Amino acid sequence: MKALFPMLLAALLLAGATSARGGTTQPAGVPRLHYTRMLLPNGLTLIVHEDHKAPVVAVSVWYHVGSKNEPAARSGFAHLFEHLMFQGSEHHRDEYFRPFELAGATDQNGTTWLDRTNYFQTVPSTALDMALWMESDRMGHLLGAIGQAQLDEQRGVVQNEKRQGENQPYGRVFTLLQAHAFPANHPYHHTTIGSMTDLNAAALDDVKNWFREYYGAANATVVLAGDITPAQAREKVLRYFGDIGPGPRLNRPRPWTAARTISTRAVFPDKVPQVRIYREWNAPGLADADATLLDLASTGLGGGKTSRLYQRLVYRDQLADSVSMGVMPFELASMVLLQVSVRQGADPAKVEAAIDDELRTFLADGPSRDELDRARTGARADFIRGIEKVGGFGGQATVLAEGQVYRGNPLAYLDDFRVMQAATPHSVRAAARRWLARGDFTLRVQPDDDVTASDAAYAALQTGLPTHAAAPALKPDAPVRWRSVASDVDRSHGAPAVGRFPDLRFPALAHARLRNGIPVLLARRGAVPVVNIELMFDGG
Repeated sequence: MKALFPMLLAALLLAGATSARGGTTQPAGVPRLHYTRMLLPNGLTLIVHEDHKAPVVAVSVWYHVGSKNEPAARSGFAHLFEHLMFQGSEHHRDEYFRPFELAGATDQNGTTWLDRTNYFQTVPSTALDMALWMESDRMGHLLGAIGQAQLDEQRGVVQNEKRQGENQPYGRVFTLLQAHAFPANHPYHHTTIGSMTDLNAAALDDVKNWFREYYGAANATVVLAGDITPAQAREKVLRYFGDIGPGPRLNRPRPWTAARTISTRAVFPDKVPQVRIYREWNAPGLADADATLLDLASTGLGGGKTSRLYQRLVYRDQLADSVSMGVMPFELASMVLLQVSVRQGADPAKVEAAIDDELRTFLADGPSRDELDRARTGARADFIRGIEKVGGFGGQATVLAEGQVYRGNPLAYLDDFRVMQAATPHSVRAAARRWLARGDFTLRVQPDDDVTASDAAYAALQTGLPTHAAAPALKPDAPVRWRSVASDVDRSHGAPAVGRFPDLRFPALAHARLRNGIPVLLARRGAVPVVNIELMFDGG
């Protein structure tokens, strides 16, 4: 295999891209994650980020497929398939987690959302071959290990997960919000968990067809972040993944905000402790600058205890116990969602009137410069805290994968921070007027102990919803002649054994003492612009 690398090296290496949304200016205070991007002959995208602060590597595999790609009468199938990916593969006839547990893997999981399915784990650097072997075996060698028994088992697991979620207070709300936010023929009209009827209808042929269509190498991005070099990553990933077929050319849904032009509302009786009011607005997808501006607007309106709605409803008028507001960004469109828990005995109509009043005021003169600065600071701090880790939710691997999969640019987050940095009260207010000043959907959840009535209302609120005649046509991928390459990996012996573990090296400690006698210890590490301060007293 090594003979391939000299002639492939120039073809595989791609420079970091700059998105059309932003320029080349580095946003102040936001770290740039340096990366190397490579494209394998079979179309698989490899992204490598070096971070040698600890001898671990985050392995994150993203497939550009989610619940928005599900055919009619098969809702929940993308998530069901994610579960099946943990049932073993043709050369590993055991639970997927077994060798990772022995190697001490952390942050291991798989998740499905509207636009993607991802699988990730952080392993000691000496266990990287094992992790890549496992991920590549289920990407390239799954169908022979999946039968009716495995499908039935995981169908039951997913349905139980659905029951657990819906059995919680307000657990059925998001299904109703999503159904009313988007037309019945919109890819986002149904939730990722799907319906019981559709899950029951899933057949073994559906599993195999889904795998063949969406789990090819050309629809996948592999990110390695941590104690690894690009040269090492290139050799290993090409060796383990290079012989996997690219998969078919896909037709992709186009962005479709489905902007609401009128306000609608519904009341849902349910077994809950208090009235809760939800209000939802549709907004452009995550690649649109307005999504970032609306995030700033939402923070000022309802994003925390200093926000306008929290101050008004919880502290001043004492009509609510909690308020939250934010943007849920997706690839085709986004949802701006406000949630208010009405205080016991308070009049929900007064709560809604106060919401309307604060929204009118914000659209007229908000946000203030101080509100905008606080929103920017909070967003930057949350992001930096997330990328302290190489893997897991919000870590370096996730940030790079998300940018590549959705926008073709691993550093797309810098574009968002450029928009955020350049935002002014006027530009944020203008975005809010574009999207929050017109149609919305309000859902009021009322306490009701009549379970039968609640079930009937839940079913009724999901029926008869209109379709939209102007649904955009699918966009085919550009035609490319991908090809797999031969591999010398002998899979008959199973995953490579992890026979040793790397040494762990901590930063050298610097010592000092203040004039009042307090000892000070400093452990210096420059990965992210964060200082952690901890003061300890000898007493308790």
